[in-house]
Amino acid sequence: MNTLRLLSPDGSTSDAALNESGIYTRPTAPLRSRVAYAAAHVVPKVHADNTPGQPADIDWDATLAFRRNVYSWGLGVADAMDTAQRNMGLDAAATRELIARSAQVAREEGGSVVVGVNTDHVEEAHITLDQVIDAYKEQLHFTEEQAGAGPVLMASRHLARVAKDAEDYRRVYREVLQSATVPVVLHWLGTAFDPALEGYFGAKDWQTASEVLLQIIAENQDKIAGVKMSLLNAESEISVRERLPEGVRMFTGDDFNYVGLIGGDIGSLSERSETKRVEQAERVETTTRTHSDALLGAFAAITPVASAAIQALDAGDPEAYRRILGPTEELSRQVFAAPTFYYKTGVAFLSWLNGHQPAFQMVGGLHSARSLPHLSRIIELANTSLALENPELARERWHGMLRLNGIDAGRTVA
Repeated sequence: MNTLRLLSPDGSTSDAALNESGIYTRPTAPLRSRVAYAAAHVVPKVHADNTPGQPADIDWDATLAFRRNVYSWGLGVADAMDTAQRNMGLDAAATRELIARSAQVAREEGGSVVVGVNTDHVEEAHITLDQVIDAYKEQLHFTEEQAGAGPVLMASRHLARVAKDAEDYRRVYREVLQSATVPVVLHWLGTAFDPALEGYFGAKDWQTASEVLLQIIAENQDKIAGVKMSLLNAESEISVRERLPEGVRMFTGDDFNYVGLIGGDIGSLSERSETKRVEQAERVETTTRTHSDALLGAFAAITPVASAAIQALDAGDPEAYRRILGPTEELSRQVFAAPTFYYKTGVAFLSWLNGHQPAFQMVGGLHSARSLPHLSRIIELANTSLALENPELARERWHGMLRLNGIDAGRTVA
């Protein structure tokens, strides 16, 4: 039996049995029960100057092959979003090229793609509300020119800086949305992902901010396809989900609680008291909106598992859904552990382990953002949840990384 060498925070090592990969099959028809997007990362050239502050030099072959793989499992791709290192290394020129190339791949593969629209091409830190609106519109209209790419209106750091109250948010979104020619997805990104977005939608508490979000949706309903919530708070997502107008989807961006939110089994939500669960169950019984769709960075890390789980829902087998996807939630919590904005490192690490890129490299040197023990826990949980697509390759690469860092990785025991 092959073993996997693990590294603890105190420097000690231990061994775990290396599991076989999950026996998952690609779907032969489109997934039906849920709409699911994997928020994809980018792969830099290995020989590029991948240091902080340098322009992104993308390995387009590996980056686009990763997206083709996601499509082959029946999932859609969410591109040029925070997983692709927006505001953390992906510059404006690379962002535009990524959107154009990704839209082309989606057309070739017959896949569904949505892409991020922001104001981050504006270099000045402080701009006026009118300039925020113009910046949003510029990116929105560029995206609309890419046939088949649906826009995701991301939270803007510029808007968070300049907005004085909720009315400023309503005004900006009203003017931007009214200029849209196709329905968009709104994105509410929490401070765990980006501290610069504190107080977004005009309030620090989610209850007040969600009222503003719902007002924006109600005022512009014909322009909105859905909303993606990334607050890592299941209660807030369910609260908003229940109040969405007909035809507006909730896309969970909660990488801590997605199993219950997507499955609709609120009893499985983590870290909630029994009283909270009972209260929520009573509220859900009064509405038909009992589950979320998905737009998750976690699904880029566990694409085959996510696909298999949704295929189980399609087959009317919720128990199989929970059995397949349930163990991955602990893995995702490790990948997205505080400081959460470094979760991209875990996504790229698993991509490398699973053979989707030639080296564990990231734009801006972000591959150094997590410690070896943190990465060790990721591969341990990926092994446990059957998320290693080629366990032998993952073992070989991980042990080589340990040896490179002066740690005895042991030997294979047959």
